[in-house]
Amino acid sequence: MIIFDCNGVLVDSEPIAMSVAADELRGVGLRVTPEIVARYFTGRRPADMFADVEAATGITLPTGFAARVANRTLERLKIELRSMPHVVHALTWLRGPKAVASSSPIERVRASLDCTDLLRFFENNVFSASSVVRGKPAPDLFLHVAQNVGIVPKDCLVVEDSPAGVSAAVAAGMTAIGFVGGGHAPLNLGSHLTAAGAKMVIADMRALKGAVVALRGY
Repeated sequence: MIIFDCNGVLVDSEPIAMSVAADELRGVGLRVTPEIVARYFTGRRPADMFADVEAATGITLPTGFAARVANRTLERLKIELRSMPHVVHALTWLRGPKAVASSSPIERVRASLDCTDLLRFFENNVFSASSVVRGKPAPDLFLHVAQNVGIVPKDCLVVEDSPAGVSAAVAAGMTAIGFVGGGHAPLNLGSHLTAAGAKMVIADMRALKGAVVALRGY
């Protein structure tokens, strides 16, 4: 099985989500930019991000803050979101079961896949870290996917765009492929993904076929 992160891998959503989060955090008095959000929180659950913000700043975020960020993000995604270039080509070529494992709430994940016409490739194999105790970089989500689909973790390839996601896949006993083709990816992202345990790093979804063949021979 091949398991895909959603944001920054299947859909180019991270610049949108980071812009909304930074805007809302500035609204409560924090000097935050989208670049800072990207540096510290790419691949993390929103709940974990906001908990870390509160712990680091000593500020308690307003009641309903997370829901407001989620709603604003979803509104913009439905208008602005695009699938990652050439991802349809990659998903069409890849035979066998595929799944999505995202740190975002399931409503956002399914809406993102639906409005970009990618949901059809995954059927019911769409999972959110909201369903597990610990988010990435803990392995919980990937182990949850393997258990629900009925596949051994070592037989899974994971495509991830964040060190947290790669670390989670490796901790779950899966093989990780790093992806650096998203609109949010810094120039040094590839080295960070490799350091986290990615066996290969690609910058274009057209290269995924070669990476999968090299790692698994199919």
